[in-house]
Amino acid sequence: MIELMNIHGNPNVGVYVFANNHVALVPPTVTEKDRRRIEEALGVEAIETRIADMIIDGVMVAGNDRGLLLPRIVKPEEYDALRSALSGKMRVEILEVRQTALGNLIAANSRAALVSPLVSRNVLGTVKEVLGVEVVTQSPLANITTVGSMVVVTDRGGVVHPGVSEEELRFLSNLFGVEFTPATVNFGLYFVKAGLVANNKGAIVGDETTGPELVRIQQALGLTD
Repeated sequence: MIELMNIHGNPNVGVYVFANNHVALVPPTVTEKDRRRIEEALGVEAIETRIADMIIDGVMVAGNDRGLLLPRIVKPEEYDALRSALSGKMRVEILEVRQTALGNLIAANSRAALVSPLVSRNVLGTVKEVLGVEVVTQSPLANITTVGSMVVVTDRGGVVHPGVSEEELRFLSNLFGVEFTPATVNFGLYFVKAGLVANNKGAIVGDETTGPELVRIQQALGLTD
């Protein structure tokens, strides 16, 4: 299932929401109607949380089905609440690096994690341990270092910033074990993560996404069944 929507009137839904195949993290400011739409589209339970008292969960959190990585500025009560809510389902750990927008720096599925060169190599072991996957630090994609903002990947397919080269496309497909398709969201936005949240079951997409963009995203993520 794929759902066109906005959050607080903003089509950049990926700024506010993080999801894997088990849960979606959403800000407590979302309406009950939007929360239900997110749950139905992604086939998961939505958990309300702020990160560092901010509502940009999709920007601040990275992870996959095995674990979540939170920024060092997360408040203790937020961290404890998430660990309690997700106990027995997945690990929740703080990544002690200077950068805090982890969602823009790390992309992961159940096979691999791609980490921005901005992230210190000293924490790559933690990323590998928490997510339980191969971890690769990539030089900039399309000359852009915030690689997490350019990629949305599940275990069924991937969408990526249209500026990547054919060689970079092959690299991504080999790393994550799925085919990647260059695409845009929200009427031409190249940074696809801002306007798209997806898992193996479905996706939510910014409501300014055009029909041709939507078809391309559905096909890329294997959501046309």
